[in-house]
Amino acid sequence: MVNRKCIIRLSRYKSALQRLKALGFVKVFSGNLADAAGVTSSQVRKDFSLFGITGNRRGGYSVDELISKILEILGKNELQRVVLVGAGNIGTALMRYKGFESGGIKIAAAFDIDPEKIHRDSDPPILPLEEFADYVKKNSIRVAILAVPDVAAHHVSELMIRSGIMGILNFAPIQLRGAEKVIINNINLEVELENLIYFVNAMQKTGQIE
Repeated sequence: MVNRKCIIRLSRYKSALQRLKALGFVKVFSGNLADAAGVTSSQVRKDFSLFGITGNRRGGYSVDELISKILEILGKNELQRVVLVGAGNIGTALMRYKGFESGGIKIAAAFDIDPEKIHRDSDPPILPLEEFADYVKKNSIRVAILAVPDVAAHHVSELMIRSGIMGILNFAPIQLRGAEKVIINNINLEVELENLIYFVNAMQKTGQIE
């Protein structure tokens, strides 16, 4: 299996290519993508070779063909439908984010235990958590976003796994572990900010920034 860092770089290449296309570029070289992704030209070529992507040393890569190939690799050549559990502040912000659909991702439905947050006619609909398993199975959903308080995160993640979810993006402030053949990406905003603040303060103390 291709490592995660390579897939992250592919996403960066895709974003760079889309920006270049908007500027009128038809062809692109590995050096252009290397600058955009903060890697070397040889790393770009190595990543592409893993997926059989080849270019011309003199002519470079076709921007349109490269975008199409990367979207196919990332599974974004067709709309990817995901579900969300937790219609609180983070969950609501994610539901309102318009960038998902332009990137080929749609939050098909959200779920919550609070009766006051249930809105079946909203877009996406917000449904009772007890309907989660049936919805996932009926709609062949494989990926879910978890945005619940830490005290509920473990229980909800187990529900997701039992329901057939294979990938979980966890925004709860607790580290979760995946079961066999289940991938969990933990995103702890507080920890990320703490790390960022620490390194900024450290650079300031050493005089690297003023």
